Formats: sequence, structure tokens, C-alpha cells
Amino acid sequence: MERTFIAVKPDGVKRGLIGNVIERFERKGYKIIAMKMLQPTPEIAAKHYAEHYGKYFYDRLIRYITSGPIVAMVVEGDNVVQGARHIMGATKPDEAQVGTIRADFAQKMEFNVVHGSDSVESAEREIAIYFTPDEICRDWKTTLDIIMEDENK
Repeated sequence: MERTFIAVKPDGVKRGLIGNVIERFERKGYKIIAMKMLQPTPEIAAKHYAEHYGKYFYDRLIRYITSGPIVAMVVEGDNVVQGARHIMGATKPDEAQVGTIRADFAQKMEFNVVHGSDSVESAEREIAIYFTPDEICRDWKTTLDIIMEDENK
């Protein structure tokens, strides 16, 4: 089963959109296997945005992600990296499809409510930044998992 890292960014938390964001992933049938609210430190932010170090917008990214709490999550499901990116929508809200998180809630690219990993490799790296292995609830089952198991017996 594939995993991805999702974060409700500071603007999403400050605007009270945590539940709306989580609902989109749960409604799709993805399973949240880890979640916590935290205030990213500059050190955590530097690890998260390491691939952008030296770019003209790097300092702005660091200031923004450390400007308030985020809700960090590990989300699991079939093809979840690509599926989550579809649910979130394009990075630029004015290019995001109607019905996506960014089209529905964001107005500017800099404040686009949610972050999601762009690949399985990025997901693994980002999950390791925010979560220790013992913080991830691996073995719980959704109601649908239980029903499917019962039907297959």
C-alpha cells in the first residue's frame, strides 16, 4: 500500500479548514495512519524544503511554513500520491480544477492551504522529517477493510 505526506499549511489552519481538508481524503477512501499538529521550526522547514535551497523564493517558503502551526499527516491508499495531488489541485489556485482543495479554498499560490508529496520518494523523505516510525498506526482497519475481509472468507 502506498503512502504520502499531506500537510494543512499555516493558512489552512488559521482559516479553520483542517476538517475540510481531512474530509476530502477520507471521502476518497484513503486512510490516515498518522496525524499531528505542530509548529515547524526553521530546522524542520529547512529539511522539508531542502531541494529549494538557494532559489530566490527559499527564504519566503521558510518564513511561511514556520508562521503558524500545520497539521501533518501520513495518508495511505492505492496510488495515493497521484490521487492526493488530484484532490489538492494545481499549485496555482487559479489553474486548479473546480472541486479541488486549492480551487475551493486558496486564492494565491503562496497561500494554497495544503501540501502533498510529489512522488513516492518525496513522501518517504517528508514522512521521516515529521514522524518517527512508532507514530504511524500501521495495522488498523477501516470498516470497508473489515467488510471486504468478511466477504472474502
